Amino acid sequence: MAPLTRVILYVRDVDRSAAFYARHFGFSVLHAPSDRITELVPADGGMRLLLHKAGKAQKLGQAAVKLVFDIEDIPGFCAAAKSQGLVFGSPHQADGYQFANAKDPDGNSLQVSSRAYREAANG
Repeated sequence: MAPLTRVILYVRDVDRSAAFYARHFGFSVLHAPSDRITELVPADGGMRLLLHKAGKAQKLGQAAVKLVFDIEDIPGFCAAAKSQGLVFGSPHQADGYQFANAKDPDGNSLQVSSRAYREAANG
């Protein structure tokens, strides 16, 4: 079996996007001058994001993919993110968990969700 460990995001401004994910989601930024990809490493494990500069004709912000971040306290996280300039939509209540949606600087869909904590509690 091959685990899924990385996702490539095509972005217009790699430095701006790296700063966005570092600030709001705690990623460390790894970039070698000879590498065309900037790697974002999550602080507590999980999937790495690879940022690649998009071509001029490349369409960004597709709705077919959404990055989901596991957050236990959705309202608290959204309030803290808003104070730093990232505005999420209203939190939604689902079957035993909450979630809220936003977009990154290039229009990629993001979600914070407490679903993982519901599953852990329910086995």
